[in-house]
Amino acid sequence: MKDGQKMAHFVVVGGGQAAASLVAKLRSDGFDGRVTLISAETVPPYQRPPLSKAYLKGEMEEERLYLRPAAFYDEHDIALKLGTEVTAIDPIAKAVTAGSDVIAYDQLALTTGTTPRRLPAAIGGNLKGVHEVRTLKDVDGMRPSFQAGKRLLVVGGGYIGLEAAAVAAELGLKVTVIEMADRILQRVAAPETSSFMADLHRSHGVRILESTGLDRLLGEDHVTGARLADGTELEVDFAIVGIGVTPCSELAEAAGLNCDNGIAVNALGQTSDPSIWAAGDCASFPYHGERIRLESVQNAIDQAEAVAANMLGANADYLPYPWFWSDQYDLRFQIAGLNTGYDRVVVRHSDGARSHWYYRGDELISVDAMNDSRAYMVAKRLIERGISPAPEVVSDPETELKPLLKA
Repeated sequence: MKDGQKMAHFVVVGGGQAAASLVAKLRSDGFDGRVTLISAETVPPYQRPPLSKAYLKGEMEEERLYLRPAAFYDEHDIALKLGTEVTAIDPIAKAVTAGSDVIAYDQLALTTGTTPRRLPAAIGGNLKGVHEVRTLKDVDGMRPSFQAGKRLLVVGGGYIGLEAAAVAAELGLKVTVIEMADRILQRVAAPETSSFMADLHRSHGVRILESTGLDRLLGEDHVTGARLADGTELEVDFAIVGIGVTPCSELAEAAGLNCDNGIAVNALGQTSDPSIWAAGDCASFPYHGERIRLESVQNAIDQAEAVAANMLGANADYLPYPWFWSDQYDLRFQIAGLNTGYDRVVVRHSDGARSHWYYRGDELISVDAMNDSRAYMVAKRLIERGISPAPEVVSDPETELKPLLKA
């Protein structure tokens, strides 16, 4: 630790994985100055992925969502300021306005995450019974509607919507998913993966309507139906909207920080103000000559820990190794790498499992693994090491994957 750090005050804004990881890393790396975590949530930082899966199904209690027990923050002298919204940052005075308080900082980290896109009020987005999935409060609000026989409309065929659709189908609801694009998961997956996932949902009774737009939701006070772009009307008891998210960068923008698809940071995680940092879903950072933003648990953890170390003077660039997952029905769907710019996909079948390998030219860049943890683990290590086996090799079910790591 550098001289003068001991009495410094580090403030972290956020209530998710990145916030929890950052403050824990500060302490584990030996920082013994003041640490304050400010969150608009009324509970300690918690996991988001189980919200649309185990928690929604009633298989996980609220306390199990917490990333650390409340006692952890007391034990490590981390001040939690919960139920408090940060409304302004003053970079000149080096202070944030949090509720009725003005809190001075020496260094500030923004881990504000994302917010779901809402349907416009003009087409029924403000009707009761229309839900988004982001916070504990969101899911608590929709859980009572998950009753067998109820009619659920999911607007948007992305991961969040599909996970909620899977839970609903398993609980006996009548589920319809509408997707404006010509296939679900179009933004994030190859046609082969989209087709596989659509077939999976249809096999569980979910109605998937692709190339289908929403004209408006119907109802006077509470949603009762939906009119599709082609004029078709559906009866609906409630709706879940999963049409994407936007990074929470308003605070940063108002403070004059550079923003570009999120809060723009350098390779260290530092914003255009050297005393302010950002990590997690809200942060866009340089990666192989581009600027990207990763919405994943692993990135939130890894980037937040890298930022914490750099706040303490490590001066080490953050290099992500992207991976993601989604659980739907009895499917464990795992993704390694980023498929941006792929021009070829090869399919591998092995012992009832399946994986899709993305190539850009001769370079392996990403893999989707469906109940195939072996392919996922090998592919992840291949991508991290820059090893690209020939497509015809990985597509051959007789090929043993692990020896490819020795190439």
